[in-house]
Amino acid sequence: MNDHRDPEPAPAWRDTTLTPEARADALIAAMTLREKTAQLVGVWVGADPSGAEVAPHQHEMGPPPDLDSLLPYGLGQLTRPFGTAPVDPALGALSLLRTQQRIVAANRFGIPALAHEECLAGFAAWGATAYPVPLSWGAAFNPGLVRTMAAAIGRDLRSVGVHQGLAPVLDVVRDARWGRVEETIGEDPYLVGTIATAYVQGLESAGVIATLKHFAGYSASRAGRNLAPVSMGPRERADVILPPFEMAVREGRPRSVMPAYTDTDGLPSAADRALLTELLRDTWGFTGTVVADYFGIAFLATLHGVAEDRSDAAGLALAGGVDVELPTVDAFGQPLFDAVVSGSVPERLIGRALRRVLVQKAELGLLDADWNPVPAALADVDPSESAALRGLVDLDRPGNRALAAELAEQAVVLLRNDGLLPLRSPARIALIGPNADEPTAVLGCYSFPVHVGGQHPETPIGIELPTLREALAAEFTGAELRTVLGVTVDGESTAGLAEAVEAARQAEVVVLALGDRAGLFGRGTSGEGCDAESLELPGRQRQLLEAVLDTGTPVVVTLLAGRPYALGRAVTEAAGIVQCFFPGEAGTQALAGVLSGRVNPSGRLPVSVPAHPGVQPSTYLAARLAQAGEVSSTDPTPAYGFGHGLGYSEFSWSGLEVRTAETGTDGAFRLAFELRNTSARAGTEVVQLYLHDPVASVVQPVQRLIGYHRIPLDAGAGCRVELTVPADLASFTGRHGERIVEPGALELRISASSTDPRLTVPLRLTGPVRPLDHTRRLHPTFTVHALPPAATP
Repeated sequence: MNDHRDPEPAPAWRDTTLTPEARADALIAAMTLREKTAQLVGVWVGADPSGAEVAPHQHEMGPPPDLDSLLPYGLGQLTRPFGTAPVDPALGALSLLRTQQRIVAANRFGIPALAHEECLAGFAAWGATAYPVPLSWGAAFNPGLVRTMAAAIGRDLRSVGVHQGLAPVLDVVRDARWGRVEETIGEDPYLVGTIATAYVQGLESAGVIATLKHFAGYSASRAGRNLAPVSMGPRERADVILPPFEMAVREGRPRSVMPAYTDTDGLPSAADRALLTELLRDTWGFTGTVVADYFGIAFLATLHGVAEDRSDAAGLALAGGVDVELPTVDAFGQPLFDAVVSGSVPERLIGRALRRVLVQKAELGLLDADWNPVPAALADVDPSESAALRGLVDLDRPGNRALAAELAEQAVVLLRNDGLLPLRSPARIALIGPNADEPTAVLGCYSFPVHVGGQHPETPIGIELPTLREALAAEFTGAELRTVLGVTVDGESTAGLAEAVEAARQAEVVVLALGDRAGLFGRGTSGEGCDAESLELPGRQRQLLEAVLDTGTPVVVTLLAGRPYALGRAVTEAAGIVQCFFPGEAGTQALAGVLSGRVNPSGRLPVSVPAHPGVQPSTYLAARLAQAGEVSSTDPTPAYGFGHGLGYSEFSWSGLEVRTAETGTDGAFRLAFELRNTSARAGTEVVQLYLHDPVASVVQPVQRLIGYHRIPLDAGAGCRVELTVPADLASFTGRHGERIVEPGALELRISASSTDPRLTVPLRLTGPVRPLDHTRRLHPTFTVHALPPAATP
């Protein structure tokens, strides 16, 4: 008699015909408590707990976890398999593959880990493209290009087996002394929201989980100090800090959010149920995972003092709405397990977080029976031939480099030009300043060469980073180029000033290379933990600037920096000022192209440039009382306001037609105007819409950005721009905490910057006060029609 048995049916959680939620529920029902908590933590293999080079308080990590004892229960995440130490991308992909195979083989359900990486200015891996930092994204005012860049970053992440990117940053700059200004997109919530949403859309389109951070208020810390407390009223939080996150959740559909390290009015974000559950999930409808910032759960005990120990911290975070602890096993490990066993933390909180984690893994295909752990980068090679893999994966392909160059060029902001620029075949150029010949001067603190590579000086940078000296030599081939540093970025020595002055006197023009050095936790002048006491240029750079100006030789000031600085006499005496915010691997070539005229600059300031170094905190988004007046001896008026930027083309704004000047609080305004390039060179104008509400029931900023549009026009070309502005864009948080649109007079400013309105339109809203919710309209509509060329005189 044959003993014929039908094959065992696949478990329900492997059934791809079921919903991810049903699969997650089936798996949860089969798991032990230890297996459940294992899915809520990451492991940081290779991180050194003896120092804090990569993350704050890294030294508080315990010893590396014993993987042999941990992996039989499974593992939620793998932390930074490429971003912890320099590794060839192909070998890194192979190492990640073998780690995943080990994880799958060790746990009884065969569940792989989800791998995450940093990708703030490109994939933070050795040899990957270093794109401009987010502040440059803001300067470009081009969501479409940022979306394209993010999709390219996502494809690189997925090609080597990474599932989640810890970006973008949606913090709105409130104090430019904060070291992480370079990681932000700017000081206006609408600009931040539109650019960050585009990044989310791009990353998610590549199948990579985007992570919104830091939710919420991190950038508003007292005195611009990293991790300092936040003093903020509910109205500022609702109208300035939260709108970018709301827009990104609604329109970008990210699958992860990261709470901020800070507390607001005494309540740490990582334990804030009203923020992480009631607002994010119940109101906005977010369904993904909330992942803790590195060591953020332990901080509830060690920094905030709202938890007695790690078990208490774990319970507070879970109850608030945090699902996953990063970067490695700590509070959500044994302390959480013990708290559930003792009854101090309800097991239902474990189940709630676990369900979100497993639903996400099901959506990524990580629960499928045929899940293929081989990353795309190794699809066509034999992984057993590890020695032959080196160099086979290119994370800095020509297409990536072209994108980095395009974004860098669009992000260069020309602040001042007395007519000298573009330079016309100068015979003798003196390149002076601390950033004249430094390859990493174009990189932010989360680029791999700065973030990790600096700890491994024996390892090559991994990408080409032409210095400004090299870029100028290539751009001005007929010029004699002399390079003198003069001073260092932040040193106190002035011994090199005499040589700099002599070089300036002998030159036809001086290109002065000032700015920052990115770093971490005090090892730079910009970056995480590199906060500034004032917005004075670091070190002795102001003295260098003044000494060179005193020579009388025309000076073009260039800045490779992570934040705006007060530029003193340069504002009135320099022949030109060119601002770049850490523009990435192609940044010096973009800057040189602007100086030569090869590139027509079209960047606009995402943050105001102060006139004085000690006026922080100050942004353009200010009420009347925050502006200059007779009652204070300090003047916060910027040298260059938000949205400012010059080019080599001229534009006329005319033909204003107001089709709807009065509408109900539920209606929309309609108008049109003509924009024409009146110069002999093709160029791009950035049309910016600002709303002024002269009388409101609560104090409003004098103006705020509600829309913008980049419009490229050939020489002599024109267009008709039609605008529809929903009344919803006039909404704000009223006296009782609800968002409303009020009747009354408004003023729409169609502007070239916040300080340069070109067309001003009086408008009026009628009818009752109208309450709004999170489904309100968020954008104006721009419709651009080409016009016939202007008649030639």
